[in-house]
Amino acid sequence: MAVSEKKSVAALKLYRPAKTQESVCREYGIEPDKVIKLAGNESRFGCSPKVIEALERRKNEFSFYPDFNVNGLRTTLSERFNVPGEKFIFGSGSFEILSLIGSAFIDEGDEAIYADPSFGWYINSTVLNGGKVVKVPVDKNFSVDADAMLNAITDKTKVIWLCNPNNPTGTVLSGEKLTDFISKVRSDILIVLDEAYIDFIDEEANGGPYIDTVRLIDKYDNLIILRTFSKSYGLASFRIGYGIADTSIIAGLTKVKLPINTTFAAQAAAEAALDDEAFKEDVLRKIHNERKYYYEALEEFGFKAVRTNGNFIFLHTGLDGGWLEEEFLKKGIMIRNGAEFGFPDFLRISIGTHEENVKVIDTFRTILNDKNLKEGEKVG
Repeated sequence: MAVSEKKSVAALKLYRPAKTQESVCREYGIEPDKVIKLAGNESRFGCSPKVIEALERRKNEFSFYPDFNVNGLRTTLSERFNVPGEKFIFGSGSFEILSLIGSAFIDEGDEAIYADPSFGWYINSTVLNGGKVVKVPVDKNFSVDADAMLNAITDKTKVIWLCNPNNPTGTVLSGEKLTDFISKVRSDILIVLDEAYIDFIDEEANGGPYIDTVRLIDKYDNLIILRTFSKSYGLASFRIGYGIADTSIIAGLTKVKLPINTTFAAQAAAEAALDDEAFKEDVLRKIHNERKYYYEALEEFGFKAVRTNGNFIFLHTGLDGGWLEEEFLKKGIMIRNGAEFGFPDFLRISIGTHEENVKVIDTFRTILNDKNLKEGEKVG
């Protein structure tokens, strides 16, 4: 008789990450330096030189355990946000903190509300702990439907997962709508505001600056804000993120957290990255410019991109996303098929350097020209 998984694990679907660069090289016979990875929303602009310098300077500390309490990074962020240090929790990227939230706050039979589509790990964190996921479709503009989410609340609702800006659609709830939404949620429901892409918000397109959501922590003790160093700071491989919340929430998460869950290198890298805002601002400027390039360039094919507030674009092609993904892979470009998010004729493409983005457009042109030629031959 085989050892069986517990019921909540058996109910889980395997999380499907983007293909690795190595697997693409093996499968398609492409040299590693010829592959362009635009499938995982990583930064194509590297990280601050100060990160490299900090790790080199502190390499003699690699053999020691990291600071259990992450005091250096905690102090830096506390001063930056003017928030007491005890209101922070750190994890191996947002992934781990999302898992901790499920472990600490979701019981068997609890409901967790989720915008569909959104970040898939919300589902895993809910189901693993015996919770039920309540999916609320995005609206016709691919935005999170805040009113529908409020209407989905029942007496069993325990958590609301809210990705803002949302992944994979790139849409964002305005500060006014977000504040109104939070104010209407019962105080016994945990609101998880995942702001992984907050730095990329297009304030010009959204009619003004986004709000300082950290200030909401003082008013709502059922809110946790999640942020990461993986995106604008370019530290995805270090796996470090943080949450900000009332100390009661932090205490619950700390009870289920591994005693040491972030590495020395990750802590040092994050501290150094925060010390180089000029580098981050340069990355944000490039992303802003490249989004405009994509909007204009995609008009050639009649594709419609959702106006994005992330470092990626979500676009409707009207063609089979799986087929397009495969055609791009043959040419050494990794993108994401929209079928994974329930939109089979969409693609999600991470924004790269200008040269990489030009290559994406050129590849679209080549693929579509070849397709039209073959169809013409069949017709003839």
